[in-house]
Amino acid sequence: MNLFDRWSSELDRLTQENRRRSLQAPIGIDFSSNDYLGYSKRTPRAGSVSDGLSRSGTASRLLSGQHPIWDEVESKLAAWHHADAALIMTNGYAANEGLLSTIIASGDTCFSDQHNHASIIDGLRLSKAEKIIFPHNDVNALEAMMRQRMRSRAAKQAWFIVTESLFGMEGDVAPLRELAALAERHDAHLIVDEAHATGCFGAAGSGLVDALALRDQVLASVHTGGKALAVPGAYIVGSRLLKDLLINRCRQLMFTTALPPQIAAWWLDALDLVCRDEASRTALHERARVFRAELHDRGFAVGGTHYIASIVLGPDALALRAARCLQEAGFDVRSIRPPTVAEGTARLRVSIHADHDVAVLRRLAEALRAAVSAKV
Repeated sequence: MNLFDRWSSELDRLTQENRRRSLQAPIGIDFSSNDYLGYSKRTPRAGSVSDGLSRSGTASRLLSGQHPIWDEVESKLAAWHHADAALIMTNGYAANEGLLSTIIASGDTCFSDQHNHASIIDGLRLSKAEKIIFPHNDVNALEAMMRQRMRSRAAKQAWFIVTESLFGMEGDVAPLRELAALAERHDAHLIVDEAHATGCFGAAGSGLVDALALRDQVLASVHTGGKALAVPGAYIVGSRLLKDLLINRCRQLMFTTALPPQIAAWWLDALDLVCRDEASRTALHERARVFRAELHDRGFAVGGTHYIASIVLGPDALALRAARCLQEAGFDVRSIRPPTVAEGTARLRVSIHADHDVAVLRRLAEALRAAVSAKV
């Protein structure tokens, strides 16, 4: 079989399994993006702050891609999180992959939540450390695994616990306080991916780690701009020593063209907005409560607890058909299928935004009931 035949065969197999994907532009009312605070529609994109700034990064930050405005952004980010330092990366995938593959070494052990993002999985693979998967959000099972390995632990072996704070597909929250206490008991380091929580929790919106006052107990946290903040890029928060190490050893930073300085101006706009925008955070959580209540009244079992509603339907074909019905009704809801989620758990993932109208949420809940009932 030649190479092109192999590719065609793989695509044919995905088609038969209802798992072939294609690029589809947004259609209808947005319930699929991670624009939780609605900032993509209102964050300033131009003005005096960006005048004269380059639209190109030109090279990596270690070469000509560095600009003083990024120092300003990183200082503001560190202050927002009450941390020593922050480091901008090109995207969240690179941030997770780069952080984990840089600071975790072969011979170390990492305990990773069963539902962690693909970027965490790939970062741990690159680290070549021993990876142990613990059942989702199960602190007791994790502690049993750690106790089992304690006797064989080498003196110089570092242990890590890695979790998301708000899980992007399940919509539930990690038991961060319990994980932090467990890490302390077993001399392990806690790393938290805050991608879906950044902007949406805490008095100033800096995420769940800060809202729970756990910053001093977390080795590093990873945050994205492209979700609630609606700006390109991501960043890592931690100590000054961690930042210096990443600048010198993180391949995902060293060998990637930097984001354009003009985007840094967008970051400053977004940070100024989110720090004082308690109203949007309040609206977001209130809209989530309304939508979940509407689904509950219609007999849905909905995963999660906040503004990501995960409606597990099971078969891939059922999730695809239900999503198509919703799109035809004017709601941009997408199906989520393996390998993004586990076999037999294809679902609809509904992303609630602060600017969603309550009446629209009720109409969506009714459309969901009709779409699912018609296909059972």
